[in-house]
Amino acid sequence: MSLPLAGLRIVAVEHYGAGPYGTGFLADLGADLIKIENRQTGGDVSRHVGPHHLGEADSQFYQAFNRNKRSLSLDLKHPDGKAVFHKLVATADGLTNNLRGDQPKKLGLRHEDLAPHNPAIVCAHVSAYGNHGERAGWPGYDFLMQAEAGFLHLSGEPDGPPARMGLSIVDYMTGMTCTVALLAGINQAKQTGRGRDLEVSLYDVAMHQLSYPAVWYLNEGDVTDRVPRSGHPFIVPSQLYRSQDGWIFVMAQTQKFWEALCDKIEQPGWKTDPRFLDYDGRHENRDELTLMLDRVLIKRTTADWLAHFAGEVPAGPVNDLATALDNPYFRDRGGVQTVNHPDRPDLKLMNNPIRLGEPIPDRPGPKLGADSEDILSELGYSSDEIADLRESNAI
Repeated sequence: MSLPLAGLRIVAVEHYGAGPYGTGFLADLGADLIKIENRQTGGDVSRHVGPHHLGEADSQFYQAFNRNKRSLSLDLKHPDGKAVFHKLVATADGLTNNLRGDQPKKLGLRHEDLAPHNPAIVCAHVSAYGNHGERAGWPGYDFLMQAEAGFLHLSGEPDGPPARMGLSIVDYMTGMTCTVALLAGINQAKQTGRGRDLEVSLYDVAMHQLSYPAVWYLNEGDVTDRVPRSGHPFIVPSQLYRSQDGWIFVMAQTQKFWEALCDKIEQPGWKTDPRFLDYDGRHENRDELTLMLDRVLIKRTTADWLAHFAGEVPAGPVNDLATALDNPYFRDRGGVQTVNHPDRPDLKLMNNPIRLGEPIPDRPGPKLGADSEDILSELGYSSDEIADLRESNAI
Protein backbone atom coordinates (compact mmCIF):
# COMPACT_ATOMS: atom_id res chain seq x y z
CA MET A 1 0.00 0.00 0.00
CA SER A 2 1.17 3.54 -0.69
CA LEU A 3 0.58 6.34 1.77
CA PRO A 4 -2.36 8.64 0.87
CA LEU A 5 -0.25 11.76 0.28
CA ALA A 6 2.70 10.10 -1.46
CA GLY A 7 3.91 12.31 -4.32
CA LEU A 8 2.81 15.56 -2.67
CA ARG A 9 5.56 18.05 -1.85
CA ILE A 10 4.97 20.72 0.81
CA VAL A 11 7.48 23.41 1.75
CA ALA A 12 7.07 24.66 5.32
CA VAL A 13 8.57 27.83 6.78
CA GLU A 14 7.50 26.80 10.24
CA HIS A 15 8.44 26.81 13.87
CA TYR A 16 7.21 25.97 17.36
CA GLY A 17 3.70 24.46 17.62
CA ALA A 18 0.77 25.41 15.38
CA GLY A 19 2.45 25.05 11.98
CA PRO A 20 4.51 21.92 12.74
CA TYR A 21 1.56 20.17 14.41
CA GLY A 22 -0.59 20.55 11.30
CA THR A 23 2.12 19.65 8.79
CA GLY A 24 3.02 16.64 10.92
CA PHE A 25 -0.15 14.98 9.65
CA LEU A 26 0.92 15.63 6.06
CA ALA A 27 4.34 14.11 6.67
CA ASP A 28 2.91 11.07 8.45
CA LEU A 29 0.52 10.47 5.55
CA GLY A 30 3.32 10.40 3.01
CA ALA A 31 3.88 13.98 1.81
CA ASP A 32 7.45 15.12 1.23
CA LEU A 33 7.45 17.78 3.95
CA ILE A 34 10.49 20.06 3.68
CA LYS A 35 11.16 22.35 6.65
CA ILE A 36 12.98 25.56 5.82
CA GLU A 37 15.25 26.51 8.73
CA ASN A 38 17.85 29.22 9.13
CA ARG A 39 21.02 27.70 10.55
CA GLN A 40 22.30 31.14 11.59
CA THR A 41 19.40 31.60 14.03
CA GLY A 42 19.36 28.05 15.34
CA GLY A 43 16.49 26.74 13.21
CA ASP A 44 13.06 25.94 14.57
CA VAL A 45 12.88 27.42 18.08
CA SER A 46 11.26 24.23 19.34
CA ARG A 47 14.63 22.50 18.94
CA HIS A 48 15.74 24.43 22.02
CA VAL A 49 12.68 23.98 24.24
CA GLY A 50 13.50 21.98 27.36
CA PRO A 51 13.63 20.35 29.72
CA HIS A 52 14.40 17.21 27.70
CA HIS A 53 17.09 17.80 25.07
CA LEU A 54 18.48 15.37 22.48
CA GLY A 55 21.97 16.35 21.43
CA GLU A 56 22.68 19.61 19.63
CA ALA A 57 19.68 21.70 18.46
CA ASP A 58 17.18 18.95 19.19
CA SER A 59 14.65 18.20 21.91
CA GLN A 60 11.77 15.90 22.71
CA PHE A 61 9.46 18.90 22.29
CA TYR A 62 10.70 19.30 18.71
CA GLN A 63 10.41 15.58 18.02
CA ALA A 64 6.76 15.61 19.11
CA PHE A 65 5.83 17.66 16.02
CA ASN A 66 8.42 16.92 13.33
CA ARG A 67 8.56 13.18 12.65
CA ASN A 68 8.94 12.15 8.97
CA LYS A 69 9.97 15.61 7.74
CA ARG A 70 13.13 16.77 5.99
CA SER A 71 15.18 19.82 7.00
CA LEU A 72 16.73 22.26 4.53
CA SER A 73 18.87 24.97 6.08
CA LEU A 74 18.24 28.13 4.08
CA ASP A 75 18.48 31.87 4.65
CA LEU A 76 15.47 33.37 2.88
CA LYS A 77 16.93 36.87 3.14
CA HIS A 78 20.16 35.90 1.35
CA PRO A 79 19.97 36.42 -2.45
CA ASP A 80 21.39 32.96 -3.14
CA GLY A 81 19.11 31.46 -0.53
CA LYS A 82 16.13 33.13 -2.16
CA ALA A 83 17.14 31.66 -5.53
CA VAL A 84 17.29 28.17 -4.01
CA PHE A 85 13.91 28.75 -2.44
CA HIS A 86 12.34 29.72 -5.76
CA LYS A 87 13.79 26.65 -7.42
CA LEU A 88 12.34 24.50 -4.65
CA VAL A 89 8.92 26.18 -4.87
CA ALA A 90 8.82 25.33 -8.57
CA THR A 91 8.74 21.64 -7.59
CA ALA A 92 6.18 21.96 -4.78
CA ASP A 93 2.41 21.66 -4.52
CA GLY A 94 2.04 23.81 -1.43
CA LEU A 95 3.80 26.24 0.86
CA THR A 96 2.86 26.89 4.46
CA ASN A 97 4.24 29.20 7.12
CA ASN A 98 3.33 30.22 10.66
CA LEU A 99 5.07 33.55 10.96
CA ARG A 100 3.81 36.92 12.15
CA GLY A 101 1.09 38.17 9.84
CA ASP A 102 3.28 40.84 8.22
CA GLN A 103 6.16 38.47 7.43
CA PRO A 104 4.89 36.59 4.33
CA LYS A 105 4.87 39.84 2.36
CA LYS A 106 8.33 40.83 3.60
CA LEU A 107 9.81 37.40 2.84
CA GLY A 108 8.00 36.91 -0.47
CA LEU A 109 5.90 33.94 0.62
CA ARG A 110 2.60 34.97 -0.98
CA HIS A 111 1.15 33.50 -4.13
CA GLU A 112 1.76 36.71 -6.08
CA ASP A 113 5.44 36.52 -5.10
CA LEU A 114 5.82 32.88 -6.10
CA ALA A 115 3.49 32.54 -9.08
CA PRO A 116 6.27 33.48 -11.56
CA HIS A 117 8.09 30.34 -10.37
CA ASN A 118 5.02 28.12 -9.97
CA PRO A 119 1.53 29.41 -10.89
CA ALA A 120 -0.09 26.42 -9.18
CA ILE A 121 1.59 26.88 -5.80
CA VAL A 122 -0.90 27.10 -2.90
CA CYS A 123 0.25 29.30 -0.02
CA ALA A 124 -1.33 28.71 3.39
CA HIS A 125 -0.46 31.31 6.03
CA VAL A 126 -0.86 30.78 9.77
CA SER A 127 -0.45 33.81 12.02
CA ALA A 128 -1.61 35.03 15.40
CA TYR A 129 -4.11 37.67 14.25
CA GLY A 130 -4.21 37.42 10.46
CA ASN A 131 -2.22 38.82 7.54
CA HIS A 132 -4.24 42.02 7.27
CA GLY A 133 -5.56 44.64 9.67
CA GLU A 134 -4.21 46.51 12.65
CA ARG A 135 -2.86 43.40 14.42
CA ALA A 136 -1.11 41.80 11.44
CA GLY A 137 2.32 42.52 12.91
CA TRP A 138 1.49 41.43 16.43
CA PRO A 139 3.07 38.33 17.93
CA GLY A 140 0.65 35.99 19.66
CA TYR A 141 0.39 32.61 21.32
CA ASP A 142 -2.18 29.99 22.24
CA PHE A 143 -2.77 31.03 25.85
CA LEU A 144 -3.41 34.63 24.80
CA MET A 145 -6.10 33.43 22.40
CA GLN A 146 -7.69 31.26 25.08
CA ALA A 147 -7.88 34.34 27.28
CA GLU A 148 -9.28 36.76 24.68
CA ALA A 149 -11.71 34.31 23.09
CA GLY A 150 -13.37 33.52 26.42
CA PHE A 151 -11.99 30.03 26.98
CA LEU A 152 -10.62 30.95 30.42
CA HIS A 153 -13.97 32.42 31.41
CA LEU A 154 -15.67 29.13 30.52
CA SER A 155 -13.13 26.87 32.25
CA GLY A 156 -12.87 25.94 35.90
CA GLU A 157 -15.31 26.07 38.77
CA PRO A 158 -17.77 28.99 38.99
CA ASP A 159 -16.17 30.40 42.15
CA GLY A 160 -12.57 29.85 41.01
CA PRO A 161 -10.17 32.02 38.98
CA PRO A 162 -10.15 31.89 35.17
CA ALA A 163 -8.46 28.70 33.95
CA ARG A 164 -6.91 27.78 30.63
CA MET A 165 -7.07 24.35 29.07
CA GLY A 166 -4.15 22.18 30.08
CA LEU A 167 -2.97 21.80 26.46
CA SER A 168 -2.30 24.27 23.64
CA ILE A 169 -5.56 23.36 21.95
CA VAL A 170 -5.79 26.56 19.87
CA ASP A 171 -2.36 25.89 18.36
CA TYR A 172 -3.34 22.36 17.43
CA MET A 173 -6.75 23.28 16.03
CA THR A 174 -5.17 26.09 13.99
CA GLY A 175 -2.54 23.74 12.58
CA MET A 176 -5.21 21.23 11.57
CA THR A 177 -7.39 23.98 10.08
CA CYS A 178 -4.44 25.14 8.00
CA THR A 179 -3.83 21.58 6.81
CA VAL A 180 -7.44 21.27 5.64
CA ALA A 181 -7.19 24.64 3.88
CA LEU A 182 -3.93 23.69 2.19
CA LEU A 183 -5.23 20.36 0.90
CA ALA A 184 -8.42 22.05 -0.33
CA GLY A 185 -6.35 24.65 -2.18
CA ILE A 186 -4.13 21.98 -3.73
CA ASN A 187 -7.20 20.05 -4.87
CA GLN A 188 -8.49 23.17 -6.61
CA ALA A 189 -5.09 23.99 -8.12
CA LYS A 190 -4.83 20.51 -9.64
CA GLN A 191 -8.10 21.21 -11.46
CA THR A 192 -7.43 24.81 -12.48
CA GLY A 193 -3.65 25.02 -12.67
CA ARG A 194 -3.78 28.13 -10.52
CA GLY A 195 -2.83 28.38 -6.85
CA ARG A 196 -3.92 30.92 -4.28
CA ASP A 197 -3.36 32.32 -0.79
CA LEU A 198 -5.25 30.90 2.19
CA GLU A 199 -5.17 32.60 5.57
CA VAL A 200 -5.71 31.01 9.00
CA SER A 201 -5.13 32.73 12.34
CA LEU A 202 -5.01 31.56 15.93
CA TYR A 203 -7.50 34.28 16.83
CA ASP A 204 -10.05 33.34 14.16
CA VAL A 205 -9.83 29.64 15.01
CA ALA A 206 -10.16 30.31 18.74
CA MET A 207 -13.25 32.46 18.14
CA HIS A 208 -14.71 29.83 15.78
CA GLN A 209 -14.36 27.23 18.55
CA LEU A 210 -16.95 29.13 20.59
CA SER A 211 -19.41 27.26 18.32
CA TYR A 212 -22.91 26.82 19.78
CA PRO A 213 -22.42 29.13 22.83
CA ALA A 214 -21.57 31.83 20.30
CA VAL A 215 -24.76 31.10 18.35
CA TRP A 216 -26.77 31.27 21.57
CA TYR A 217 -25.29 34.68 22.38
CA LEU A 218 -25.51 36.13 18.86
CA ASN A 219 -29.17 35.17 18.53
CA GLU A 220 -30.53 35.25 22.07
CA GLY A 221 -28.04 37.31 24.09
CA ASP A 222 -27.49 34.18 26.20
CA VAL A 223 -24.05 34.32 27.84
CA THR A 224 -22.82 30.84 28.75
CA ASP A 225 -21.12 30.71 32.14
CA ARG A 226 -19.15 28.06 33.96
CA VAL A 227 -21.06 25.11 35.29
CA PRO A 228 -20.00 23.28 38.48
CA ARG A 229 -17.97 20.11 38.05
CA SER A 230 -17.14 20.81 34.39
CA GLY A 231 -20.75 20.25 33.43
CA HIS A 232 -22.35 20.73 30.04
CA PRO A 233 -24.09 24.13 29.85
CA PHE A 234 -27.49 22.54 29.16
CA ILE A 235 -27.52 18.73 29.09
CA VAL A 236 -27.88 16.99 32.46
CA PRO A 237 -26.46 14.66 33.69
CA SER A 238 -23.21 15.42 31.89
CA GLN A 239 -20.51 16.24 34.42
CA LEU A 240 -18.30 14.92 37.20
CA TYR A 241 -19.80 12.89 40.01
CA ARG A 242 -18.37 11.50 43.23
CA SER A 243 -17.34 7.86 43.33
CA GLN A 244 -16.03 5.86 46.26
CA ASP A 245 -12.41 6.56 45.33
CA GLY A 246 -12.62 9.88 43.52
CA TRP A 247 -14.51 11.05 40.45
CA ILE A 248 -16.31 9.65 37.45
CA PHE A 249 -17.51 11.60 34.42
CA VAL A 250 -20.98 10.57 33.26
CA MET A 251 -22.45 11.85 29.98
CA ALA A 252 -26.08 10.91 29.45
CA GLN A 253 -26.33 13.09 26.37
CA THR A 254 -29.57 11.57 25.06
CA GLN A 255 -32.88 10.48 26.54
CA LYS A 256 -31.89 6.89 25.76
CA PHE A 257 -28.70 7.16 27.83
CA TRP A 258 -30.52 8.92 30.68
CA GLU A 259 -32.94 6.02 30.94
CA ALA A 260 -30.10 3.49 30.65
CA LEU A 261 -28.30 5.25 33.51
CA CYS A 262 -31.39 5.06 35.70
CA ASP A 263 -31.69 1.34 35.02
CA LYS A 264 -27.99 0.59 35.61
CA ILE A 265 -27.93 2.38 38.97
CA GLU A 266 -31.24 0.69 39.94
CA GLN A 267 -33.26 3.88 40.09
CA PRO A 268 -36.01 3.19 37.52
CA GLY A 269 -38.38 5.58 39.28
CA TRP A 270 -36.24 8.53 38.23
CA LYS A 271 -37.31 7.95 34.63
CA THR A 272 -40.88 8.94 35.47
CA ASP A 273 -40.06 11.58 38.09
CA PRO A 274 -41.74 14.81 36.83
CA ARG A 275 -38.56 16.76 37.59
CA PHE A 276 -36.43 14.66 35.26
CA LEU A 277 -38.74 13.67 32.43
CA ASP A 278 -36.97 15.69 29.73
CA TYR A 279 -33.89 17.79 28.99
CA ASP A 280 -35.41 21.02 30.28
CA GLY A 281 -36.50 19.45 33.53
CA ARG A 282 -33.14 17.87 34.25
CA HIS A 283 -31.44 21.19 33.41
CA GLU A 284 -33.70 23.13 35.78
CA ASN A 285 -33.13 20.60 38.57
CA ARG A 286 -29.40 20.06 37.97
CA ASP A 287 -28.31 20.72 41.57
CA GLU A 288 -30.82 18.33 43.09
CA LEU A 289 -30.02 15.61 40.58
CA THR A 290 -26.29 16.04 41.24
CA LEU A 291 -26.81 15.31 44.94
CA MET A 292 -28.99 12.31 44.14
CA LEU A 293 -26.43 10.83 41.73
CA ASP A 294 -23.59 11.49 44.17
CA ARG A 295 -25.39 9.49 46.86
CA VAL A 296 -25.66 6.51 44.50
CA LEU A 297 -22.32 6.65 42.67
CA ILE A 298 -20.25 7.14 45.83
CA LYS A 299 -21.12 3.59 46.89
CA ARG A 300 -18.74 2.01 44.38
CA THR A 301 -15.33 2.80 42.91
CA THR A 302 -14.92 4.41 39.53
CA ALA A 303 -13.49 1.18 38.07
CA ASP A 304 -16.46 -0.79 39.40
CA TRP A 305 -18.94 1.62 37.83
CA LEU A 306 -17.15 1.58 34.49
CA ALA A 307 -17.20 -2.21 34.44
CA HIS A 308 -20.86 -2.14 35.42
CA PHE A 309 -21.83 0.41 32.75
CA ALA A 310 -19.74 -1.53 30.18
CA GLY A 311 -20.52 0.73 27.24
CA GLU A 312 -24.25 0.99 27.96
CA VAL A 313 -23.84 4.35 29.70
CA PRO A 314 -21.21 6.83 28.42
CA ALA A 315 -18.80 7.31 31.31
CA GLY A 316 -15.08 7.69 31.86
CA PRO A 317 -12.43 7.92 34.57
CA VAL A 318 -10.60 11.11 35.50
CA ASN A 319 -6.98 10.16 34.85
CA ASP A 320 -3.76 12.01 35.39
CA LEU A 321 -1.31 12.12 32.46
CA ALA A 322 0.64 9.04 33.52
CA THR A 323 -2.48 6.92 34.03
CA ALA A 324 -3.86 8.01 30.65
CA LEU A 325 -0.65 7.06 28.83
CA ASP A 326 -0.17 3.79 30.71
CA ASN A 327 -3.72 2.68 29.89
CA PRO A 328 -3.51 -0.81 28.30
CA TYR A 329 -6.34 0.11 25.93
CA PHE A 330 -4.30 3.06 24.62
CA ARG A 331 -1.29 0.80 24.08
CA ASP A 332 -3.45 -1.88 22.42
CA ARG A 333 -4.73 0.81 20.03
CA GLY A 334 -1.14 1.43 18.91
CA GLY A 335 -1.03 4.87 20.45
CA VAL A 336 2.75 4.90 20.92
CA GLN A 337 5.37 4.70 18.18
CA THR A 338 9.05 4.03 18.86
CA VAL A 339 11.54 5.68 16.50
CA ASN A 340 15.26 5.14 16.13
CA HIS A 341 16.60 8.57 17.03
CA PRO A 342 20.40 8.93 16.73
CA ASP A 343 20.66 10.19 20.31
CA ARG A 344 17.83 8.05 21.74
CA PRO A 345 17.33 4.77 19.83
CA ASP A 346 14.09 3.95 21.66
CA LEU A 347 12.50 7.41 21.52
CA LYS A 348 8.75 7.09 22.02
CA LEU A 349 6.35 9.42 20.22
CA MET A 350 2.58 9.65 20.03
CA ASN A 351 1.39 7.68 17.02
CA ASN A 352 -0.74 9.43 14.43
CA PRO A 353 -4.44 8.99 15.34
CA ILE A 354 -5.35 8.24 11.71
CA ARG A 355 -5.31 4.47 11.31
CA LEU A 356 -4.23 3.45 7.81
CA GLY A 357 -4.19 -0.31 8.14
CA GLU A 358 -0.39 -0.09 7.82
CA PRO A 359 2.29 1.53 9.99
CA ILE A 360 3.08 5.15 9.32
CA PRO A 361 6.76 5.91 8.57
CA ASP A 362 8.92 6.07 11.66
CA ARG A 363 11.68 8.56 10.79
CA PRO A 364 12.53 10.85 13.71
CA GLY A 365 12.42 14.60 13.24
CA PRO A 366 15.49 15.63 11.22
CA LYS A 367 18.57 17.27 12.63
CA LEU A 368 18.98 20.92 11.59
CA GLY A 369 19.85 20.99 7.88
CA ALA A 370 20.28 17.21 7.77
CA ASP A 371 18.69 16.89 4.33
CA SER A 372 20.11 20.03 2.71
CA GLU A 373 22.55 18.31 0.36
CA ASP A 374 20.03 15.67 -0.73
CA ILE A 375 17.35 18.26 -1.47
CA LEU A 376 19.75 20.56 -3.31
CA SER A 377 21.02 17.63 -5.36
CA GLU A 378 17.42 16.79 -6.28
CA LEU A 379 17.07 20.38 -7.50
CA GLY A 380 20.10 19.96 -9.76
CA TYR A 381 22.83 21.63 -7.72
CA SER A 382 26.33 20.18 -8.06
CA SER A 383 28.63 19.41 -5.14
CA ASP A 384 30.68 22.53 -5.90
CA GLU A 385 27.57 24.73 -6.04
CA ILE A 386 26.37 23.33 -2.73
CA ALA A 387 29.78 24.03 -1.20
CA ASP A 388 29.60 27.62 -2.47
CA LEU A 389 26.13 28.07 -0.99
CA ARG A 390 27.38 26.78 2.34
CA GLU A 391 30.46 29.01 2.21
CA SER A 392 28.31 32.09 1.61
CA ASN A 393 25.94 31.12 4.49
CA ALA A 394 23.00 30.93 2.10
CA ILE A 395 22.38 27.43 3.48
